[in-house]
Amino acid sequence: MFVFMCILLILLPGPDTAIATKNTLTVGRTGGFKTMFGTCCALLIHTLAAVVGLSAIIVKSAIVFSIFKYVGAVYLVYLGIKTLWALRSKKITTEISTENKYEGKSCFKQGFLTNLLNPKVAVFFLTFLPQFVDSGSNTFFPFLTMGITYTILTAVWFLFYIYLLNQISAFMKRPRTQSVMEGITGTILIAFGVKLALEKAH
Repeated sequence: MFVFMCILLILLPGPDTAIATKNTLTVGRTGGFKTMFGTCCALLIHTLAAVVGLSAIIVKSAIVFSIFKYVGAVYLVYLGIKTLWALRSKKITTEISTENKYEGKSCFKQGFLTNLLNPKVAVFFLTFLPQFVDSGSNTFFPFLTMGITYTILTAVWFLFYIYLLNQISAFMKRPRTQSVMEGITGTILIAFGVKLALEKAH
């Protein structure tokens, strides 16, 4: 049941998917894989935070939650504006070959920070994982095992998703198609950032 629920949650599109999509289309499969690796590293940190109780502090402290929330929201909006600005400047289609090397270096950082600075991931770990642990039992190893399982499932999904995007890259990298996708992705990132900023701590 835990694995089934994880799969359903992972398939729901979010900021991580948007970043992976953008980097796969603009940088290529390597950029997508670097983004995925950054996301998975952040998930492991969230797992360790949940195990030692730091996530509980983030969830229960309105101030700490707000700090993470607004920093994460600003970062998402920044990525969205950066994507739209690159589209407006036509750097994506006219200078992609010269920018790939530079952009590839930031793919890991984007995937890592997008996930790490999202307090909703901490809330997810503290509200979702305990439902699969017996009350009163030691939560260290169960939390650790479930967190690693979730991270592995996320990596498997992104490997498939990035491979699929790369397979249809000939169509996706047409100037018009890429412009549309970049515009949509940039708008979605800004929308996620605004939504995160308006999110209230529970």
